[in-house]
Amino acid sequence: MSTESKLLQMELKHGIVKIKLRPDLAPLAAERLLTLAEQGFYDNTPFHRVIEGFMAQGGDPSGTGMQGSDLPDLKAEFTKDESFHRGMIGMARTMDPDSANSQFFIMFDDAHHLDGQYTIVGQVIEGMEFVDQIKRGAGANGIVNHPDQIIKMSVVTE
Repeated sequence: MSTESKLLQMELKHGIVKIKLRPDLAPLAAERLLTLAEQGFYDNTPFHRVIEGFMAQGGDPSGTGMQGSDLPDLKAEFTKDESFHRGMIGMARTMDPDSANSQFFIMFDDAHHLDGQYTIVGQVIEGMEFVDQIKRGAGANGIVNHPDQIIKMSVVTE
């Protein structure tokens, strides 16, 4: 089955979110999210960094934003033909463009300053109202005390 016919289904405490992956934009990142979801990697992981009007970041089991999976980091797949807008899923990374691993973020709003600098890997197609209810962090860095978690992330077919 091709990556294009698969969706990620993310169970949050407020409801189910469906994410359509974009292997046409980022084949390596799309495959990585599928692989990790199939392994149960994202289950019970926190949204450790959540900034009002910007994004919710998760995908680090430690909740520190400093770790990822045991898989090697990915080469950058910067998105040039799409723009970061509400509901887009991007791959988080350090200052090193080739450091994306397991962490991702979901946009609450448009953020065109990320265009061409980060990888778009998918888009929320259902349940954005549940993403909007993720607990926000404090301060400019958006670190969340007692963060909301991904209860379960699974792969489903369209």
